[in-house]
Amino acid sequence: MRALLALEDGKVFEGISFGAEGESSGEVIFNTSLSGYQEILTDPSYQGQIVVMTYPLIGNYGLNQEDFESRKPFVSGFVVREACDFPSNWRSQYSIQQFLKKYNILGISEIDTRALTKHIRDLGAKKGIISTIDFDKYSLIRKAKASPDMIGKDLVAEVSSPAEYFWKQKNGNPNGHKKYKVIAYDYGIKYNILRKLSSYNCEVKVVPAKTKAEAVIAQNPDGIFLSNGPGDPQAVGYAIKAVERLIGLKPIFGICLGHQILALALGAKTFKLKFGHHGANHPVKNQLTGKIEITSHNHGFAVEDTSLKNTGLEITHLNLNDGTVEGMRHTEYPIFSVQYHPEASPGPHDADYLFENFIQLMEKWQYNKFKN
Repeated sequence: MRALLALEDGKVFEGISFGAEGESSGEVIFNTSLSGYQEILTDPSYQGQIVVMTYPLIGNYGLNQEDFESRKPFVSGFVVREACDFPSNWRSQYSIQQFLKKYNILGISEIDTRALTKHIRDLGAKKGIISTIDFDKYSLIRKAKASPDMIGKDLVAEVSSPAEYFWKQKNGNPNGHKKYKVIAYDYGIKYNILRKLSSYNCEVKVVPAKTKAEAVIAQNPDGIFLSNGPGDPQAVGYAIKAVERLIGLKPIFGICLGHQILALALGAKTFKLKFGHHGANHPVKNQLTGKIEITSHNHGFAVEDTSLKNTGLEITHLNLNDGTVEGMRHTEYPIFSVQYHPEASPGPHDADYLFENFIQLMEKWQYNKFKN
């Protein structure tokens, strides 16, 4: 079936529909990963976005029920050069077409994804719309222009869990006892973060994004984790307010949106990137060790480096592509965060030490509490 992708600036691409039928709008961005398309589709941080895959063949190893990063897919649309009709892998349960149709996601293939990616790189991420029912390009351009902006919109409320729950790890500690009690704020948390924390002997309780700080304090955790999530961090005022209250009370570790919310809570500023960072191959320099890490990214906003002055925060990691802040730590409190995704393991183990650092902070906190 014929399908069109129209951008707000008038650029239109014609291709072939795969997956669901109808119309869907969102911010059009590109991802440079060579694999991991199921993890991308099910990452809540892509809420409100149409994802363009730069790798030309997608779907060749299929999809399955075990590799979800959340309860369901969250992308608004999926754009590929070629969608594989016949996946080949012993774990495969769905083709990419079957998966998108099952979860009512529009896909468009057979378009020039290289030209589309270059367009976004040159002019920035654009609002767009995929349609299999309206083939009037001027109508679609108007719809794309009228679709919601990413800036100022609270997307976290659309993806966060409605209720708190304990993460249950398969083949974990047989008696269920874990040494460290961690409260994880769900701004759009990925399952592999929970798996990682559990593997480091943490009992993880996930709480909704709007959970007040007093409710967390009352549970007396050993540490607090601030998760990844979609959209503009400045739009999530309730999260910023809660983190402000938690500063200095417990060790805190933030990833991605959690990193940005932590910065805002401490008085820094964030800004929207031209086309964001999305992919599993971004080089980041650890300023403390001098080592270069291969990292996985998915974010459209970043922390403004000049705004960190007088916040007590110091930069620990920098992006080698554009010099943006990729990590920071507090000089007084047991607080640190990174913009990238250590749990995605593209290195594959380049960033595992971050979870170890969190454990060490909780160990030190427990020791000092016992000592006092």
